[in-house]
Amino acid sequence: MRAVTERRELSSIAYGFMASKALFAALGVDLFTHLAAGPRTTAELSDDTGIAAHPLQTLLHALSALGLIVAEGKSYTNAPACQRYLARGSPGEYGEYFRLQVAQQIYPALVHLDAGLAGIGAAFDTFADLLSRPDEARTFTAAQHAGSHAAARVLAERTPLGGARTMLDVGGGSGAFSIALCARHPCLSATVLDFPAVVDVARTYRDEAGLAARIDLLPGDAVRDPWPSGQDVVLLSYLLSALGDAEIDVVLAKARTSLTPGGLLIVHDFMLDDAAPGPAFAALWFLQYLAYRSDGISFSAETLSERLRDHGFTPAASEVLIPETTNTILARKAST
Repeated sequence: MRAVTERRELSSIAYGFMASKALFAALGVDLFTHLAAGPRTTAELSDDTGIAAHPLQTLLHALSALGLIVAEGKSYTNAPACQRYLARGSPGEYGEYFRLQVAQQIYPALVHLDAGLAGIGAAFDTFADLLSRPDEARTFTAAQHAGSHAAARVLAERTPLGGARTMLDVGGGSGAFSIALCARHPCLSATVLDFPAVVDVARTYRDEAGLAARIDLLPGDAVRDPWPSGQDVVLLSYLLSALGDAEIDVVLAKARTSLTPGGLLIVHDFMLDDAAPGPAFAALWFLQYLAYRSDGISFSAETLSERLRDHGFTPAASEVLIPETTNTILARKAST
């Protein structure tokens, strides 16, 4: 990562939250969906969204300046990426993840970052606290489902499971990764372990996927409650980064106990580069967890692999899953 040299670069970082709020505001009124069918004028968009023309025009100017929409005379259209990812029903629909989790949970939680760094307070005591609240759990799980489709498909396509028949998806949220892996591997059955309010939401996604017979839902706390044994595969996706330092060791020990000899542990998470600062997205994701808990840590693939070895796993080299954001590590438990 190049060191900043200009004041305008500092300003771009300092004012970045303004651009975020412009995007969230547009998602909140479904603006990109209204523009999906073609050019719309301010007056037409005012009718579509219910926002008065003058404040709406100010939002449209900001979105145009950011490159999120394109002004064509007196009309506006979506920028290509917004047409593809932010309009409802679009091929790569991703807007609900931004609108729900990032805008409604992560953004306000970051107000507590200073307190988290100082160890004097946090937005929530833990994720268990956040996800014990049905409304928050519903928002979080729906957002994660919207944001996980693409990554889950890639993971399923590239991960060989051989003859694996049982998988425990720990902290599996909506079950997006279990759904993708079961769809890819017809002989595989999965169990999603997550907080009770989360699995209540996951049930809808599992049933919609037609996988009720192959995906079980197990309410519980991954750190405090026992895990099923006899698993051919254990999946930890976005779990370790959300835990405190000591809890990571608890979870890795449970994973080893849960797996059959020779079983496969799949870790998918934010990971820093081994030998250089960044990547920025991964580093910032680790940072935001400190708004939730002061005992959170950051790790690279190298440091996490060493920790896996300490728990009796043999990890393979990590692979990038989401560029500049997440990696995967496949690790085997000894066969004897």
